Amino acid sequence: MAEFRASEGDVSGIAVTLPGMRVSYEGEALDEADLAPTWTKQLRQWLDDAIGAGVAEPNAMVLATADVEGRPSSRTVLCKGLDERGIAFYTNYTSAKSHELSTSRYASATFPWYALHRQVHVRGPVEKVPAAETAEYWASRPRGSQLGAWASPQSGIVPSRRSLESALHAIERRFADTDEVPPPPHWGGWRIVPDLVEFWQGREDRLHDRLRYVREDGDDWRIERIAP
Repeated sequence: MAEFRASEGDVSGIAVTLPGMRVSYEGEALDEADLAPTWTKQLRQWLDDAIGAGVAEPNAMVLATADVEGRPSSRTVLCKGLDERGIAFYTNYTSAKSHELSTSRYASATFPWYALHRQVHVRGPVEKVPAAETAEYWASRPRGSQLGAWASPQSGIVPSRRSLESALHAIERRFADTDEVPPPPHWGGWRIVPDLVEFWQGREDRLHDRLRYVREDGDDWRIERIAP
């Protein structure tokens, strides 16, 4: 069995055996009768549970996209909108993820609540969030985050950290006499409009519960149980 050991510079000297690393999942059962009537209500319930359990960044989700050649990319973003239309997040429209979303018009996202032995997977086509909604969310952001969105050419190559900080200082000067910083024209929201939402509950002996809402014609949904 191969072992991965800490480098000589690491005084901890801890040996990590990856094949032997495992956690026993002993969560409560997730039965069809336990599910809320809609995926939105069920997701809100589990999000509330994550918040109540003190999970760090409970609205964090791993967003997966693909480029024109089908090469996948994933990164963590924050869910900033949840309603019957879908789940929304905000970003730079010139970023790599936005280019891929504009091309494929499809994405998936996973909420990884490890401490609760739970995860939720959302998949579906994407659409841009209307400008009015973007402006409303933008107004709630800290000023520093607003200025950072103006300064950063997200996903673009920068020569150094210093150049990025210089860009921020320039933006600070630009808006020094402005009480309300407007949203950049290249910044806004994306919404995943789900056609599938899966709720995963870890169970003993890896016989996990996996229940999913699947969109049928129109706004009708069916619930399926799938094997772990």
